[in-house]
Amino acid sequence: MEDWPETIFALLRKYDVKQVALVPDAGHSRLIRMCLADNAMRVVTLTTEEEGIGMMLGAWLGGQRSVLLMQSSGVGNCINMLSLATLHRTPMPMLVTMRGDYGEFNPAQVPMGQATQPVLEAMGTLVNRADKTEDVGAAVEATLKFAYNTYRPTATLIGQRIIGAKTFGKD
Repeated sequence: MEDWPETIFALLRKYDVKQVALVPDAGHSRLIRMCLADNAMRVVTLTTEEEGIGMMLGAWLGGQRSVLLMQSSGVGNCINMLSLATLHRTPMPMLVTMRGDYGEFNPAQVPMGQATQPVLEAMGTLVNRADKTEDVGAAVEATLKFAYNTYRPTATLIGQRIIGAKTFGKD
């Protein structure tokens, strides 16, 4: 079992992230459990991903750093709300587990999975991508640094080569 969730958790602590917004996701499950166990972090379970954009704006206005954890299928829900980051110069780091790329079994995941990076970039988000476990730490740290130093939306896409392609039944 790879230790990339532990690496991300250590970076969230290093960068003093106090609020973690998320829609439950199997790809982030180990990281979510670590955040829930940390009394210094407030974990907010959302009903839809775009609520996380509003939460990150509120956290920043209240003097706290936050991060949004989601799956690539939820990125489409956030697009319009990302304009808030530009208007208000708010750091909005997002950590996105990918679907619809390497080894995907579900055809419904492919369109948003393939559009995730170009759509985020079209909204002014700096995107880093990790497709090897050894790249996760550097990509996430770059995402956090860029967000907090330049006050803008950033994202790390964590590829299916890292989280594994889901299957329902025999391959």
